[in-house]
Amino acid sequence: MKAMISLEGKVDKSGFGVYVQSSTLGSMEALLDFLKEVCKIPVSGIRIGPVHKRDVMRASVMLEHKKEYACILAFDVKVMPDAREMAEKLGVRIFEADIIYHLEEMFQKYLEELASEKKSNLADQVVFPCILSIIADHIYKTRNPIIVGVKVEEGIIKIGTPIVVPSQGKIELGVVQGIRTGDQTQVTEAQTGEEVSIEIVPDVTKQKYMYGRQFTADDKLVSLISRNSIDALKESYPELCKTREIFKLIQQLKQLLGIGQ
Repeated sequence: MKAMISLEGKVDKSGFGVYVQSSTLGSMEALLDFLKEVCKIPVSGIRIGPVHKRDVMRASVMLEHKKEYACILAFDVKVMPDAREMAEKLGVRIFEADIIYHLEEMFQKYLEELASEKKSNLADQVVFPCILSIIADHIYKTRNPIIVGVKVEEGIIKIGTPIVVPSQGKIELGVVQGIRTGDQTQVTEAQTGEEVSIEIVPDVTKQKYMYGRQFTADDKLVSLISRNSIDALKESYPELCKTREIFKLIQQLKQLLGIGQ
């Protein structure tokens, strides 16, 4: 009982997390350490013994709060037929293994698949922050599409980046559809310090602008970020957003574009 009370102390007090069942206290402790130290995943409940319907019901609570946590890690225990049937009906995942390493491997793969799926779903919303300066003697086309040489002053410019001119009333020029290096090699991105030419294609539903009329090489071009795109970037590229350069750049663009906290 002492050992069980000690393990229950590792259950997340918020009630959010995965459900864990095992055949012994020792294996339970090993699983809890794996989830906490390696996966950084909270645990909502634990139990020694077979998986019953009541365990599935407890795990299913996460479907309303954090769907990826609606699962049971079952190590060296039997899953009752009615529990398995209920899990399939409700959408609760049950991971089973008799070797703890295999169970850890299965759950780690599951987390990676979820992360990849989330990243894919957010792809259309992600906008990388950047500030570009126009190279005055590298203007190739002044409108529809605009093709100009630029230097990436800060951040990352990628295919699909929407471009705005903050100094000219935040006019939206369009979306970057092409990036070429000096030797005309097509690339998908350019980073701080690089000089490339970019093709900006205007939105057919919006006003079209012309280089030399509405904006010039004196104006900076920046990526049109939004509250949603910032959140999507943080979800998809958390480590990048933690870097000092990108963090500061996002704050700078938020101020330039009038984006609230």
